[in-house]
Amino acid sequence: MKFPNKLQCHASSFNLIAALFFTLVLNALFLLRAWEIIPYDRLHDYLFAASIPVVLASAFYLIFSLLAWPYVRKPLLILLVLASAAANYFMHSFGTVIDTNMIENVFESDAQEAGALISSGYVVWMILMGLVPVAAICMVRIKTGQRWWWSLLQRLAGALGAILLILLMAVLFYKDYASLIRNNKGLVKMITPANIVSGTGHYVDQRYLQGSQALVKIGLDAKKGPLITAEPKKTLVVLVVGETGRAENFSLGGYARETNPELKKQQVIYYPDASSCGTETAISVPCMFSNMPREHYDANLAHHQEGVLDILAHAGVSVLWRENDGGCKGACDRMPHTDMTQWNLSQYCHDGFCLDDVLLHRFDNYVDSLHNDGIIVLHQMGSHGPAYYQRYPAEFRRFTPTCDSNQIQDCDHQALVNTYDNSLLYTDDMVSRTIDKLKALSDRFNVALVYLSDHGESLGEHGMYLHGAPYMFAPSQQTHIPLLMWMSPGYASAFHINETCLRQQAASEKVSQDNLFHTVLGMFNIQTQEYQPQLDMIRSCQNAG
Repeated sequence: MKFPNKLQCHASSFNLIAALFFTLVLNALFLLRAWEIIPYDRLHDYLFAASIPVVLASAFYLIFSLLAWPYVRKPLLILLVLASAAANYFMHSFGTVIDTNMIENVFESDAQEAGALISSGYVVWMILMGLVPVAAICMVRIKTGQRWWWSLLQRLAGALGAILLILLMAVLFYKDYASLIRNNKGLVKMITPANIVSGTGHYVDQRYLQGSQALVKIGLDAKKGPLITAEPKKTLVVLVVGETGRAENFSLGGYARETNPELKKQQVIYYPDASSCGTETAISVPCMFSNMPREHYDANLAHHQEGVLDILAHAGVSVLWRENDGGCKGACDRMPHTDMTQWNLSQYCHDGFCLDDVLLHRFDNYVDSLHNDGIIVLHQMGSHGPAYYQRYPAEFRRFTPTCDSNQIQDCDHQALVNTYDNSLLYTDDMVSRTIDKLKALSDRFNVALVYLSDHGESLGEHGMYLHGAPYMFAPSQQTHIPLLMWMSPGYASAFHINETCLRQQAASEKVSQDNLFHTVLGMFNIQTQEYQPQLDMIRSCQNAG
């Protein structure tokens, strides 16, 4: 096919144009953030600021020159443009940081979660920033020299020139670059597509390439300890794993607006100083069910090592996981689990999503079939963004006006908070009704409930939305989570728990998702070498008083 002359471009010019597009368009946000940090106290600072796009464009030119091979250049460039355009949309719109954990979220999100992020704004953005440049790449004919060796020399000369320019900038501004990167570690994660390539590489390495993936069994010595009680009953614990609930908006923790009216009536034990293991479901959920604390958490190991649910099963406890949030991220892989969204129950499900009431569908039928101790995990959709308005029924639209859109960055801040708080009202009601169900079973079981969220959420604070920021500089809104506990009088009596002690302890002690593994084992009095009593939130108040 012949192209008109105006669509022809020399290879070196094509590489330069591509480098400038990636620098000035796809990395405009990075440049603006970098320039905002520079103090501009002297002429040297202005020259340093001007050097940043020069270094970035030189680096891109070098890379594109080295990758300028027939049948490789255009497909690779098209892939990078589309990936970078998509990443840029979320970086610009929600303040999202692209790193390994965010890439893991991308690969492990289901169609429902991905669909919630698609908006008219996203489509327009992808057309302008993705498809239009891709069309230009496809239409341009890249001219090369008649002799292959001459083209190769030109590419090498261009690459050498880019290297020399980068080295010159390094000599002149080395201390400035070192200080900028050292004091603003998250800034480097904004360089696109380097953040995408790096995150994907790390994810693939951790997930598939790091050694043996054989299942590592733990807690094989687990057994149930004896309960000394006049009226022995089986134990039933419900663990509600919330989604995107942030403690800052829980009235049980001091939030001025009443978002927990029903749980307040239940006399739950609330832990106001609780933190998450990660800032995204793919990290927090497997971490909280593992025996690894956050500081030493190994995501690769967690994917092929047993967790607390496996240990409970080893000890003869019946385990059931009920899902409404796209998967358990490996925490329930070897356990009976039910994806409640697959039942397509019209009374709970609409527009591709299910309300969390679906988790209680035929709850009593399952309990009636239990013949030994049991734990039921309810994994909520909770307050999953950005479509917060779809997370609750109409009767919970109490705080108005609301942000009835998934383009939350365009909503009035108070409307956005109202919508989010309405989702918490629904969570409050759903968890409270779960407690009521357990109360009705207390004549047959020693019953207890634990609720905790997997991570928090940003609602525009510091220009950030949603979650997933790297933990080291994630805002408290993403790491401070609600955590509460409820137990029947029969459960407290059977396990010799002093509730007054437990309330006092909860009000003053700092806890985290690290405590869940050992607390759940303690709630069934499971004896195993994996159990660490000092991390059990209940242990110090057993036999107290």
